[in-house]
Amino acid sequence: MADDAKIKVDPEAPPEAWLKQAKTLSEALPYMRRYASETLVIKYGGNAMGDPALAELFARDVVLLRQVGANPIVVHGGGPQIGAMLDKLKIESEFIHGLRVTDQETVDVVEMVLAGSINKHIVTAINSAGGFAVGLSGKDGNLIRAQKLKRTVQDPDSNIERILDLGLVGEPAFITPHVLDFFDESDITPVIAPIGVGENGETLNINADTAAGAIAGEMGAKRLLMLTDIKGVLDDDGNLIERITASEARSLIQKGVIKGGMIPKVETCLDAIDAGVEAAVIVDGRIPHAVLLELFTKHGAGTIISAD
Repeated sequence: MADDAKIKVDPEAPPEAWLKQAKTLSEALPYMRRYASETLVIKYGGNAMGDPALAELFARDVVLLRQVGANPIVVHGGGPQIGAMLDKLKIESEFIHGLRVTDQETVDVVEMVLAGSINKHIVTAINSAGGFAVGLSGKDGNLIRAQKLKRTVQDPDSNIERILDLGLVGEPAFITPHVLDFFDESDITPVIAPIGVGENGETLNINADTAAGAIAGEMGAKRLLMLTDIKGVLDDDGNLIERITASEARSLIQKGVIKGGMIPKVETCLDAIDAGVEAAVIVDGRIPHAVLLELFTKHGAGTIISAD
């Protein structure tokens, strides 16, 4: 072997460090084989997206997933950025029972922020890390056909339920799979903004968790990874529950162990599993390389929910 072709190492680094790196790669190999040619849908948001250092590591993780043969699909949120832009433009939002009513002016800003600045920032980060990413919204190729989302509330005095019209807020009605099939057959990673198109061509804002779950179900993903800002599903003592089945998760919701904002996340995971996803994971996105830790190590980085 020519001298210039030899592997170069830091002469000051202890041999133990080299051995540790080699051991880590060796232990990860069986997990890498498990996900080769498999679709992985990653919902990206929260601190993982807002922290520049974590965002850079996430981009590198996505590139590595491609390098080992997996087919990652990234679906991102952007709630804080949308709120900041609305404030900057002095556009006031109406809230009913804690839910934002989205009018035409608001949804224009939502689309601008999600499908514009945020989406392209993620695409640029992945490309800068050595990958090949392309940004989409759910409107491209009718990827996400949506219907208006309506919620019911019960009057505390009369107990009569009434429907809340939240405006241009939607939920997936149909995912067009062949749009994403193209990416599975290439080395391109799709980065998707959760904007859907309604039956009359209107733009509908969709919750990123919901969009990711619907896409994972339609694509028959091996894993749905939901990056969050907490450890995962916690028990009554605040300890992480590392593994649960779908039926156990439903039981924990009924018992009130899973509560608050964790309920819709877990329900999205359950819907994806019902649609054919092998398992869904609520991942602590605050941990560096959280995606790799979850997929390629025995310990993981969150709560995995599997079919019964």
